[in-house]
Amino acid sequence: MSETATVETSTRGLRKTRVGEVVSNKMQKTVVVKTTTRVPHPKFGKIIKSVKKFYAHDEEQKAQVGDLVRIAETRPLSKLKCWRVVEILKH
Repeated sequence: MSETATVETSTRGLRKTRVGEVVSNKMQKTVVVKTTTRVPHPKFGKIIKSVKKFYAHDEEQKAQVGDLVRIAETRPLSKLKCWRVVEILKH
């Protein structure tokens, strides 16, 4: 049993995580999280902010608009939702 548990935790460690701000919580058990990444322009090298929205599963519905949350990748839960809220970093 312990071998399967270690395999499961090691594969769970490979999942992507992001930190972002909650933009909307109007859906049931779902929040929209906006993440900002800073990437250099491919040709000119200037740092550009890239903003992307993720739909994340919030089982307890504790995240409010404006909160800073950490989300992790998970199996697809619906058409757009394949992330889950791991923790709320700041209210």
